[in-house]
Parts: sequence; structure tokens; C-alpha cells
Amino acid sequence: MLGSLRVRLPALFLLGILLSGLLAAAIALRLFQGYTHEQSLEELQREAAGLSQLYADAALRAADEGAAAPDFAAEKLELATGDRLFYVGVSVFPGQESGLQRIPEAALPDDAAVFDEPTTFEFVPPEESRTYLAASEPLRLEPETEPFGAVIVAKPQTALRDQWTPLIPRLAIAFGVGAVFAGLLSWWLSRRITEPVLVLSRSADQIAAGDYAVTVPPVRGSDEISHLSERFGEMAERLAATEERERQFLMTVSHELRTPLTAIKGHVDALQDGLVEDPELMEESLSVVAAEANRLERLVGDVLDLAKLRAHRFTVQSQEVDMERLVEHAFGAFGDEARRRAIDYRLTTAGSGPVLLTDGDRVLQVITNLLQNAFRWTPDNGAVELSLWQGNGAVRVDVVDSGPGIPDDEREEIFRPFHSTDTKGTGLGLPIARELAVALGGRIELESALGEGSCFRLVLPGSPA
Repeated sequence: MLGSLRVRLPALFLLGILLSGLLAAAIALRLFQGYTHEQSLEELQREAAGLSQLYADAALRAADEGAAAPDFAAEKLELATGDRLFYVGVSVFPGQESGLQRIPEAALPDDAAVFDEPTTFEFVPPEESRTYLAASEPLRLEPETEPFGAVIVAKPQTALRDQWTPLIPRLAIAFGVGAVFAGLLSWWLSRRITEPVLVLSRSADQIAAGDYAVTVPPVRGSDEISHLSERFGEMAERLAATEERERQFLMTVSHELRTPLTAIKGHVDALQDGLVEDPELMEESLSVVAAEANRLERLVGDVLDLAKLRAHRFTVQSQEVDMERLVEHAFGAFGDEARRRAIDYRLTTAGSGPVLLTDGDRVLQVITNLLQNAFRWTPDNGAVELSLWQGNGAVRVDVVDSGPGIPDDEREEIFRPFHSTDTKGTGLGLPIARELAVALGGRIELESALGEGSCFRLVLPGSPA
């Protein structure tokens, strides 16, 4: 169960969202820390600059007028701002207390040049253990004069921490609520994704068990899952159709083989049992046996050729072939049948015949199969024309008959093995012709009109493939 995609997918979604949330919270907290730190430094610098100017003005009045130190205690300022006030350098009011806690310069960090320019630093005041974030401002009686001291405004770092620590429980609450919603969302998304996948998995198990009658429910949408579901359904349909064709193929082959074998066995049994004693009848029986044996041999050869072509185990030879001589040879093989049936049988060639680098025997087999199909469907006193043409980088051999024509819905079916609407053939001639044409680098084209006849065209590449 834990290894199931339905469990692992939401777990991965939730883990990714939780890690992203933790990272975002850590970044937000760090940014807020940096923000409060910068804001505190700016506030401390403003306070240090204001106090420095205030004490400088008071010191000038005291020097010019002999006035006493200003009546504002540092303790009150500390209570008002919440910050600590320190002073480094010569006394602002000689012989009087300024109210600022004086600390030795040695108590400051070595790199804190408080007498040169406004600066910020961290330090631990004398007799204390807490670290302070501080800003200093040089104290001058007149601009561009040498400073005689520096005012330091400091804030404990714990005060900064107190500003962002209240955010932690709030972030934790927000993170928990977000995790709940993320878990629900990941669960919903995982179910939406995994349900079709589980259906496909169960369907694949059925197909693996040999059950191709699988119905894959459609998946809504146009994403990869719906595309996979659609293609899987098409694959299941094609597998079922393939299985049905194989079953029909085996049944048809069995029937076609049984017919000549039954005739041969019947005549042989009659001869062996002595039921046929007349020499003429014996001769007739032997002729039937020979004819059926030849038919059986052709059928087995056609089946083997088709099986090799379908399995891509068919070897095609390469030789120079004079197409005009080859077409004339194929034409002459049907001359006697054409005369016997009074068929207008014609051959047309366009001048000098092309020479191709191809398998001449297989090209002759294709043309012979097309001629056999033409004579099978052409009625007596009809017409059959065989023509050879060359042009546009291709060689074309047309076989035109005056048969009944082929309906549109059967133009693809006639190239299926054992598809035959008469009892004169096995239905293998056209399928073998098409497969051979493809193996030779060409194709078979068909043009037909009901009641007017058909034209089967063999197209081969005009240059060596």
C-alpha cells in the first residue's frame, strides 16, 4: 500500500509544499530580522545625531553665558526612548555632570572610530553582560572642528529579538493551516491523476492475461493522462482486431489447405482400394491429384511469402532489370487464356524500356498477381490492358480490366489476406502484391469505378533505392 502511486504522489506533493513553506517562513523571518536591524540602526543614528546637536548647543551656551548644564536628565531620555545613552571623551560641561554615563574608550571595539564620523557597532558596556547595538555621533562645538567627545545611543540586542519572536507562533499557525489545505489539495490532485492510471493499469493486466475485450473509460480534459487513455483504448482495439484477424487467418488457411488435401486423399484412397480400374478414370484421378497438389503448393508458398513479408524477413535481391522485357514476359504468360476467352488483351510501352536496380523475380510476381486478378474479374469478351510508363522519377506499370469495379468500402478490404468474394482464388494475390511492392520501395495504387472496371498500378522508384 505504501508503495502505491496513490500514496506516494500526495506524500511527495505534501512534502514539497511543506519544505517550500518552511523555506519561505525561514526566508521571511530572516528578512524581517534584517529589516528590524536596519530600522533600529537608523533610529539609533537619528537619536545620536539629535542628542549630539542638543548637547553641543547647550555646551556653547554654557561657555558663552556661563550657564549651568541643561536641565534634562539622561534617565528621562532613556525612559522616553527605551535606549541607553553613553558618552566617550572630554566632559561636555567641565565641573558639572551632563547626565550621560561616561565610559572609557577602551570599552568600545577597536574598529569603532566614534571620533571620526557617525558609525554603528556592537559592544558590551562596562559592568554589564548584554550585548548592545549602538550608534555614535561625534560631539563638536562648531562645524569642521575637532570633536572632543561622542554621544552613543545603544539598544540591547534582546530588544530586537523581542520584535520578531512573536512572529514565530503566528508563522507556525499559518504554516499548520497551509499544511492542512496543501494536504487536501494534494490528496485531490493525486486522486484525479491516479484514478485514470489505475484504470489503465487494470486494463493492462487484462490485456497481459489475453483478454483484449477491454473498455477504457474516457478521461475528461486534454492533458497527457487523457491522451494516454485515448491511445491505450485505440491500442486495445487494434490488439483485439489483430487477434480476430489471426483467428480468421488460421481458420481460412485451415479451410484452404483442407480442400485440396481432401480431394487428393479421396482419389488416392479410391486408387488404393481398387475402386478405379478403368485406365482413363485412373488417368483422370491422377490428373486431379496433380492439379490439387500444385494448388496446395502454390497456397503454401503464398502463405509463407506473406508471413515473411509481414515479419520483415523477406530478402530482396538487387540486379539490373530491363522493365520492358519483364513486362513482355508477364504479358505473354496470359496470352493463351486471353485467346481462349476472347479477351481484348493489349500491351502498351513508351519507347525504350527503363532499366532498374531491383529484384526482377519479385517485380514479375507482383505484375503476375495483378494480371491474375484482372483476368479473374474480367468477363469473356472483355478487355485487359498492360502498360509501362516512365516519368517524374518513377516507373509505372498499369493493369486495367473491364470488370465490375470495386466499391469504395471494399478498396482496402481486398488487400486483406483471404478476402475473396468468389471461389476462384485464395485471396492472397493482392495482399502479397502490396507487401512486395512496399518491400521493393514502391507502392500499389488503385483506381476503380463501378460498372467500368479497375486499374491497379505498380509504382517503383525510377532510380536505385
